[in-house]
Amino acid sequence: MAAGPAEVSFPGDKNRKKRIRMRGIKKASKEIQQRLDRNLEALLNDPEIFLPEIRAKLGKPRKDAVAATLKEVDSVSQKRHDRRWLTKRMTKRRGDLVCRSLAGSLLAAGDANISTVSVYNSPIYGTTSYVRRGNGKQSHMVGIQNFTHPRMRLLVWDDHAKAGNWFFSWHGGFVCSGKEPKAPAEWVDECLDSASIDLSGEDVRWSRGLEKEVVESARMTDSGWVRLSFDEVVVGITGSALAKTAEDPFIASVALGMMPPKLSAVARAEWMWRPQGWPDEMALPEEGCEKLDEVLLAWMNLALPDDKLARACKDSILGSIEEGYIAGSHWFAPDARSDFLGHLQGGDVEREALAAILDSLDGGARVRSDGVILDMENEVIRFEDSACHPVLVALWPEHGMEVLESMFGLTESEAESVHQRQTRRKQGFGAFLRELRASVSTAQRLQRLPWQNELLPSPLAFADALVRKATEDGISSTVALCRKAKKLDAAMGWAWLVVHDRTESDAWRFDQASRDKGGDWTPALAALWKAADALLLKDDLDAKSDYIGAMKQLAEASGTSGLTAV
Repeated sequence: MAAGPAEVSFPGDKNRKKRIRMRGIKKASKEIQQRLDRNLEALLNDPEIFLPEIRAKLGKPRKDAVAATLKEVDSVSQKRHDRRWLTKRMTKRRGDLVCRSLAGSLLAAGDANISTVSVYNSPIYGTTSYVRRGNGKQSHMVGIQNFTHPRMRLLVWDDHAKAGNWFFSWHGGFVCSGKEPKAPAEWVDECLDSASIDLSGEDVRWSRGLEKEVVESARMTDSGWVRLSFDEVVVGITGSALAKTAEDPFIASVALGMMPPKLSAVARAEWMWRPQGWPDEMALPEEGCEKLDEVLLAWMNLALPDDKLARACKDSILGSIEEGYIAGSHWFAPDARSDFLGHLQGGDVEREALAAILDSLDGGARVRSDGVILDMENEVIRFEDSACHPVLVALWPEHGMEVLESMFGLTESEAESVHQRQTRRKQGFGAFLRELRASVSTAQRLQRLPWQNELLPSPLAFADALVRKATEDGISSTVALCRKAKKLDAAMGWAWLVVHDRTESDAWRFDQASRDKGGDWTPALAALWKAADALLLKDDLDAKSDYIGAMKQLAEASGTSGLTAV
């Protein structure tokens, strides 16, 4: 026979320890060992110790799952000291599933030393340790061996719950109510006492932010609250209180004390809120009430987190309104558009822009807080944000051109340029619109001047340019232009500085010839600026003739020919 292949080894292999890692298994701490030893010993002494109190009339074992389990538990109990029988029962494929796990747990109870345990990790029920024996259901063994834990012991009965049975567990008791979900009063009290939200009161309970009278009378508030009604107990919880339960959700802290964890079976939930501005005598939309019930049901059945409840409830109602205006959570009637715009946070110029957009809309629209715009089949206008700026940011790409034409008379290429520039810059709309208004106003004022700058001969063209620059940006902005002027424009620049008393620090920049000519032109240029100030800045339209006369005087003083008539 040929020799097998030589074994390949690497330096250090002999000294390297080989470790076998088993998922879900760990060495038990002393505390865990002691707890499991106590529980298993108690189970061995009384195998029925994990069973709930039956507060219902059970049927025959053949037709009733709970009755069948109780009957077989009694049989296993009688054989609890027969390790050979338990070994067979814990691996038996047939028979009651709970009893298969019970047999394995009783066998573990007879072991002298429990040093290695399995770990049960549930995103809902948490993590705990147990001793795995046989092929029983993991969750069943967890519940049986941790029968002192109010939540864990419910895991034993998951299949029975699927068959329509109800179980309620708390530190003071464990009850099966059969096919009807009848929550014991003691269970309700303890669940609310140990809930993740601190509640005041007894039969009427309330969280911080509410008062007994509000909960008792089912009074609505501006911010909204959820009203939970059990048989004898009423609970009121604010949306702000629910928003702070991320680490330990309120609804889970109550519902996980029952199996199945459907609080909707033993309690009724109501959302106590209506939009601000909604008349007390007017019923909320039926569609919104139906969606609201669906949201509350999802929350009570652990399908919706606590911190999402308030927003989802409000959206259910707001999303069903088919007319009027909505800003945030405030509703305005169809004939109250001005009140709606006045409610928005922002300046008058921003509200004017939104009014222009509203005039251009055909039908309803919803602007979400994330900037998404949705067309509505109805006539309602809904802004999820109550501030003008974010709404304008969302609407500007599609409706900015309407704003530019309506407010400023800008069209075509001029409007397109401004529109694209604001789209790229995303400047604050208040500042942008005010600046644009000022700019457009100035441009419209400059149109009052009788000559276009390019139609005037030099140096009259430079005088006109200085007038326009001073009107747009102020006198100070013209000084730099005067300093850079050449030839005859330099003389006109010197005259301009003399008119505005700006020569003290700039005389050295101008040659003697420019100063001499400019000095002669100063009276005519002063008259030109006086007329321009009246025409452009003081809205004296009659001053246009004075401007024409002053320009003719300046042409004569400077010896300029070619001034066209207007």
